[in-house]
Amino acid sequence: MTAMTADRPKVRPRAPHFSSGPCAKRPGWTLDALKDAVLGRSHRAKLGKSRLKLAIDLTREVLEVPADYRIGIVPASDTGAVEMALWSMLGARPVDMLAWESFGEGWVTDVVKQLKLPDARVIKAPYGDLPDLAEVDTRTRDVVFTWNGTTSGVRVPDADWIAADRQGLAICDATSAAFAQRLDWPKLDVVTYSWQKALGGEAAHGILILSPRAVQRLESYVPAWPMPKIFRMTKGGKLVEGIFQGETINTPSMLCVEDYVDALRWAKAEGGLAGLVARSDRNARALLDWVDRTPWIANLARDPRNASNTSVCLVIADPEVTAAGPEAVAGFAKELAALLEQEGVAFDIGSYRDAPAGLRIWCGATVEAADIQALTGWLDWAYAQVKAKRAAAKAA
Repeated sequence: MTAMTADRPKVRPRAPHFSSGPCAKRPGWTLDALKDAVLGRSHRAKLGKSRLKLAIDLTREVLEVPADYRIGIVPASDTGAVEMALWSMLGARPVDMLAWESFGEGWVTDVVKQLKLPDARVIKAPYGDLPDLAEVDTRTRDVVFTWNGTTSGVRVPDADWIAADRQGLAICDATSAAFAQRLDWPKLDVVTYSWQKALGGEAAHGILILSPRAVQRLESYVPAWPMPKIFRMTKGGKLVEGIFQGETINTPSMLCVEDYVDALRWAKAEGGLAGLVARSDRNARALLDWVDRTPWIANLARDPRNASNTSVCLVIADPEVTAAGPEAVAGFAKELAALLEQEGVAFDIGSYRDAPAGLRIWCGATVEAADIQALTGWLDWAYAQVKAKRAAAKAA
């Protein structure tokens, strides 16, 4: 493949924020969106609790969460929400742990090496693929999985592989799927995410959603290990309902809560969940259409049916680059991303540190399709610049 020529694009993305977390703020966001934040007051006062409850109620409305599922705001982002579920609920049954990217691998480490569950079965796939979902036993075992692999760009196509008559719990890390992909609520017992990815909110807070079956597990099962205070969701064998009414376990940032409320109101104005899914699909299509017609780049997700519409992960496909080996590919990708950041047209689009070298471009609902389209021209330009620079260095 010879070095392509590309003129410097005339159109720049309006917002160069394509990071996969924290993600772009919603279109039109300004600091004025936080003017109603409850500051200098206790979050346990009536006013503070009312804003936390509003965030929970809007979450239920926009995500179309069933009325009998509990929604809680918890500390430590999506990680905190997942850890609360793992430490509080696992151990009652054998568990299947699914991993096909770094965050799923992290949950495997927690369960196998920290909780040391002897009957944990790990079902893995390499970056770019899904595990064989037919191997998962959701009828008799719990299952822990990511709906959308944020660092691989591979998602489950649906929840048909989860048994409707299951005895175990389905625990789903949905942090880069919520608000962009439809979650099959009847098949899910625990759902977690962080609003910093889902809607471009400010960091450090997680959302934990529990089905009635998950609540039953909490109220009927006591783990064998000590439970840190921050993970405790029951008292006297009963769920602490206040957690799911705005009485958070620790002190939340009311600025962050107000920012989330603003994002949810924007989501409602965009048509709710259907509108957000459509925006994400449109953004991903704009990027993947370019990938389809561009020979030097490829989607890390090998099966289009499983390709993410949020954290789209791309790899260098130019044989002249790949022939030089993994280190050369990594260097090429880093140089390309750095050039785009230097030009102010794309920030933080390098692949995740544990993932195959390449680019990762967020296409979630808070991004505009026009910005994705503008970015593709700059990607071609940057590729041509890096390729030409390397050719000149080789010839010197």
